[in-house]
Amino acid sequence: MDLTQRLLDAGSGNGLDVARARSALETTRASLPPLRAEREGALFRLATLTGRTPAETSEAARTCARPPRLSQPIPVGDGARLLARRPDVRRAERELAAAAARVNVATADLFPRITLGGGLGATALDAGGLGDSENFRFSVGPLISWSFPNVFAARARIEQADAASQAALAGFDQAVLVALQETETALADYANELDRRAALQAARDQAAEAARLSRLRFDAGADSFLSVLDAERTLAAADAQLAASDALATTYQIALFKALAGGWSAGS
Repeated sequence: MDLTQRLLDAGSGNGLDVARARSALETTRASLPPLRAEREGALFRLATLTGRTPAETSEAARTCARPPRLSQPIPVGDGARLLARRPDVRRAERELAAAAARVNVATADLFPRITLGGGLGATALDAGGLGDSENFRFSVGPLISWSFPNVFAARARIEQADAASQAALAGFDQAVLVALQETETALADYANELDRRAALQAARDQAAEAARLSRLRFDAGADSFLSVLDAERTLAAADAQLAASDALATTYQIALFKALAGGWSAGS
C-alpha cells in the first residue's frame, strides 16, 4: 500500500491501485484480532490444564512466538510399549488384570505387536542449513505395522470365565483398537502435512524470487507496476498458506504426541 501511495504522490500511479492495496491491507489486518483471541483462549485452556488461573498463565507459553519443533518425529521401534502408557489403555489393562488374575492370564500376552517405522531427513539446499529445524523432513517406510500374536489360548481362558472378565476383555480390546486408530491417523496426518509443507515452502521461495525479479524489471523500466503488485500479492498468499500449514503441522504433531502418550526422547 505504501508503494502504491508513493507512486500516486509522484504522479506515476493511480487511485485504483491505491484503493486495491489499501483493501488488501485492511483485510489482512482484520484477520489478526481473531488470531489473538484464539491465542488468548489457548493460553487460558493451558492454565486450566495445569491447575492455574488465567492470570497465572505460564510466562514461557505467553512469550512463545514459534511452535515447538520435533528433533525426532517419532520413536522408531516398539510401539506397544508407548501405547501401553496411554491413560485409557492403562485403565483398561488394570481392569482386565483384576479380572484375568482369577484365571491366571498375563495381560501382556494380549497386547498386539506394534512396530513404528520412520526416519529423519533434511531438505536443506546446502550444508549450512542442515542444522535448522525447519529443514527437517519426515521420511517413512511403513508408518506403523501391527499384528496380534497367537493369543487364542489366553483369550479362551478369559472367555470361559464369568461375564465380568469378558466385559473387561471387551473394554481392553476397545481401548487398544482406539489407540491404534488414533496413532495411525495421527501418523498419516502428520507425515502428509510435512510433505505438503515442504511443497508450500518451495512454492513460497519461488514466489519470493518472482517478486524480486519483478521489482528489478520495474526499476529498470522493463515492466509495469501492475506486475510488481501481482507478484507481491502472490508472495503474500504463499506466505499465508505456509503459515497455515505450519499451524496444521503443529496440531497434527500434538495429536501424535497424545496418541503415543508423548514424553519420548531421542534415546527411547
